[in-house]
Amino acid sequence: MDRFAQPLTRDLVLIGGGHAHALVLRMWGMSPLPGTRVTLINPGPTAPYSGMLPGFVAGHYHRDDLDIDLIRLARFAGARVVLGECQGLDPEAKLIRVPGRPPIGYDVCSVNVGITSSMPDLPGFADFAVPAKPLGPFASRWESYLAGDGPARVAVIGGGVAGAELILAMAHALRAKGRPAELTLVERARALSALGAAAQRRLRAALSAHGVTIREGVEIAYIDQGAVVLAGEERIAADLITGAAGARPYEWIAETGLAVTRGFIAVDPSLQSSDPSVFAAGDCADLIESPRPKAGVYAVREAPILLANLKSALMGAARRRRYHPQRDYLKLISLGEQSALGEKWGLPFSGPLIWRWKDRIDRRFMDRFGDLPVMRPPAPPELRAAGADELPDKPMCGGCGAKLGRGALRAALASLPAGDRHDVTALPGDDAAMLTLGGQRQVITTDHLRAFTEDPVTMTRIAAIHALGDIWAMGAEPQAVTVTLILPRMTATLQQRTATEIMGAADAIFRAEGAEIVGGHSSMGTELTIGFTLTGLLDRDPITLAGAQPGDALILTKPIGTGVLMAAEMQGAARGGWIAAAFAQMTRPQGDAARLLAGAHAMTDVTGFGLAGHLLNICEASGLTARLDLAAVPLMAGARELSHRGYRSTLFADNRALAPELPSDPLSDLLFDPQTAGGLLAAVAADQAEALVAALRAAGHPAARIGSLTAGGPGLSLI
Repeated sequence: MDRFAQPLTRDLVLIGGGHAHALVLRMWGMSPLPGTRVTLINPGPTAPYSGMLPGFVAGHYHRDDLDIDLIRLARFAGARVVLGECQGLDPEAKLIRVPGRPPIGYDVCSVNVGITSSMPDLPGFADFAVPAKPLGPFASRWESYLAGDGPARVAVIGGGVAGAELILAMAHALRAKGRPAELTLVERARALSALGAAAQRRLRAALSAHGVTIREGVEIAYIDQGAVVLAGEERIAADLITGAAGARPYEWIAETGLAVTRGFIAVDPSLQSSDPSVFAAGDCADLIESPRPKAGVYAVREAPILLANLKSALMGAARRRRYHPQRDYLKLISLGEQSALGEKWGLPFSGPLIWRWKDRIDRRFMDRFGDLPVMRPPAPPELRAAGADELPDKPMCGGCGAKLGRGALRAALASLPAGDRHDVTALPGDDAAMLTLGGQRQVITTDHLRAFTEDPVTMTRIAAIHALGDIWAMGAEPQAVTVTLILPRMTATLQQRTATEIMGAADAIFRAEGAEIVGGHSSMGTELTIGFTLTGLLDRDPITLAGAQPGDALILTKPIGTGVLMAAEMQGAARGGWIAAAFAQMTRPQGDAARLLAGAHAMTDVTGFGLAGHLLNICEASGLTARLDLAAVPLMAGARELSHRGYRSTLFADNRALAPELPSDPLSDLLFDPQTAGGLLAAVAADQAEALVAALRAAGHPAARIGSLTAGGPGLSLI
């Protein structure tokens, strides 16, 4: 996270991961503007490419082939990703509203959210149909439907090119599955009117050959379960109904106060809106001087112009480049099977060769995001002190992957004299101490994390959950919090924005767990570091590492794998979906899990020393041997694959040395993977284990029984 060597002075926020913004991020990664903090806001970690959707529906592409990995792309561009749906933009306050987090401030903003084909004014559509856009939810719904069996009845509302292409793809896929199908294309006006007469004839012939019935010039009254109901109560039977009729803007756009045309953001030839700090591109924008139909080709060609003008605005320059859209564009329409229809200037051409041409264009576009250039770090100086070979030859990890090794830490602590205060009890092997104040017992602990994500809100939530782990593991109730915050160098305005986001996120986590922030300390440095010191109250003896008993069962409340996932993500090798899922696990509070495990004989949170290291701590403190069922240990999505590919955290080697007698293979190595905001590891009575696991799972925790403790030791073995 050393990109902050250049002080941050301006915030650029990109709302939506559409084609234009994806290309802007790629180009930004090649040539960033120093001093700019870039933020991408998108509902999910990926953005589907619309050009390949019909091919996916027809079965020519896999689901993953459609997706631009925005988390990986943002890492390349040095941008933070906010996973959430924009629901409001205030140009006057320069704030963006995303549910579940503090408002996001900006200096320059760009909107590229696409459109929706939802039909809120059509009764029953929201309950019994699925819009074709946004593409992600539709693609998932189609996968589920196609996996069924028996006769299929499908209706597509909207007889434009998009609707025709979609229903042809559905017809081909259903035929390939051997499912007889009734397919109906419904259009209130004349179908396929955007094409020339010759292209219309060819497309109508293809629809007829695939058994598609075209109902045009009809009015839909409402959508019912299992039917499209026309005016006059005629019913078109369908158990999958989708809408591809035209383009609708997102409703929040009209509430921004920006100038709009038909609900779309009105932009001039520089793609600038009525507010000079807000730009827009793609289908959500309307070019007021040269209106064009909604088509992805325009967004792609707008990207270089948008990038140049965003940089000019960030630099305070007045000059803007103009976008000159072409008057017509090449239309390539899939015909279900691997054949396509092309049209430009009214001239049609079709056949398998045209499909191969379209396929090559689409794959070349997607390859731009899969094959990102490797941006080499600056070469080290030729003359430098010896010892560089003692350091890892890869980027230093964040979170618990940046901790000191257990050996170095224990050696340092061993040099301290023994404490002699009667009101302070240092517990064996625990990260917290117990304070006795009169008749009240209080736990105190501290944690801080080097950031591994550019998003301070996500990092704050992870750091807060991580710090709470010691309190929960000892059976205490969180009480008071102080904050330690190091921000990278930035202007006072960005300091205020960042600190506001961090403090808002931290307060929400701690208040939900019954604790309050009472103060803290802040400074500026080279990178973001967030830490918390917490106190907790005990109404009984603390749960420690030393209370485990022979015969106890071992329960783990979260899957492992954060270290290998974050290490791979830093190198652009982890899928965005895996990282998003890992963040969701790391930001999952465990106060309720700790209360369910209040009767544990011993408990700890699994953090920097990995599952094996923290289990060994219990074994050493309790004088027992652990028998670990490796197959029962839950893993985060992607962890095993990345471990097989050789990715390891920088702390892995130190952790692995804790138990050299254990097997060394990709799966076993995950036991030594340093965890950030990891799960609780509890030793419980064996006859209570299954009930506790069931209760934890019912509460939403992916808990598992992973082994047992036996007399003798300390030690660790695998079964």
